Amino acid sequence: MEPTRYIAHLDMDTFFVSVERLHNPRLHGLPVLVGGMGDRAVVAACSYEARKFGVHSAMPMKRARMLCPEAIVVRGDWDSYSAKSKEVTAIIADRVPDFEKASIDEHYIDLTGFERFYGAYDWVHDIRRRIRKETGLPISLGLSANKTVSKIATRTAKPDGERQVFPDQIRHFLGPLPVRDMPGVGPKMGIQLTEIGVRTIAQLAALPLELLLRIAGKNGLKLWERANGIDPTPVVPYNDQLSISKELTFEADTMDQKLIRQVLVSMAENLGYQLRHQGKLASGISVKIRYANFDTHSRDAQLPYTASDHMLIEKAGQLLDKVYDRRMMIRLIGLKVSGLVHGFQQMTLFEESSELISLYQKLDRLRDKFGEKAVIRACGIEAHTEKVPEIPSALPSYAAKLLRSRYDGHHGR
Repeated sequence: MEPTRYIAHLDMDTFFVSVERLHNPRLHGLPVLVGGMGDRAVVAACSYEARKFGVHSAMPMKRARMLCPEAIVVRGDWDSYSAKSKEVTAIIADRVPDFEKASIDEHYIDLTGFERFYGAYDWVHDIRRRIRKETGLPISLGLSANKTVSKIATRTAKPDGERQVFPDQIRHFLGPLPVRDMPGVGPKMGIQLTEIGVRTIAQLAALPLELLLRIAGKNGLKLWERANGIDPTPVVPYNDQLSISKELTFEADTMDQKLIRQVLVSMAENLGYQLRHQGKLASGISVKIRYANFDTHSRDAQLPYTASDHMLIEKAGQLLDKVYDRRMMIRLIGLKVSGLVHGFQQMTLFEESSELISLYQKLDRLRDKFGEKAVIRACGIEAHTEKVPEIPSALPSYAAKLLRSRYDGHHGR
């Protein structure tokens, strides 16, 4: 018989709002909306005080302000949120050997085996206490035998609370909860289930598996298992292996600075596209070069969590200036992004980047349809050995102008 697993879930409460309140304590107790100021802006985060008026994240800011006229709107600061997120991660890393950073504001920890020596609950309770003390941020905790139940337990413990669900309590705990509380049940699926009379997780668990497979397709089995308290998904260790990279060995060794930078831009574009395609953000970047004599050197740096090409290109260029410090031929160049977490959707909610992100999304749809090299920057064309496919009128003129103004103006051709 396998030992009982102990999986903890730590989730920062209204993370963006909480960080803003650290900077401005006068926001405590007031309805706060984090997001953009423009007419097309959306709510990136809102305080519990604002939620009482029916406000929620991803709601148009205009509507949110109509529902809660007294709300204070704060423009989001992604750099600040990234820095605080890394503080929390550092505290967790100091206390446990392996953990998973699921997003900018949540972590999973596998504490199986700790109960024999320290007590799993006591251990993670101490981690939560330390995070609250050292960062000043509220954080909620759920502990159970698997990731699904722990995540739901955390949600029921909010705000700023703790909840442990023992194995023999799982079905009793899950049963009466609304079916939409189950991870994986989105708005559309929730409507479909409600239409057939499934309103609670207990009712979802009791559905014949064949029926759920017809409703939810290939995800039906996973939903049925989760509703019955079954989730063997492991905690994926958060380390440098959570990375993606590109390398190129030149056909002939080169000192051509223009060509080297063109290749680096092309790599950054490709990695940015992969990040966005996977819904992830990167917090680290590394540039590697190999000289003609096979000496290999690399330089790395930390980033605010990002999936934006222009940020990757800018930082990669800075690292290349630092690592390429000899007048020697280069044989190979590589670019890697690391420290990956889910959260690109969160990033899209900030007005200051929404125009650019909207452009990325349009360009990425073209790449999805016509291939990764369908749309590239002018400065990277020479780096591609394969012919770029022609896409007549695929890129709207306003998007082309925005692309040129955003990149050529700041980063050059």
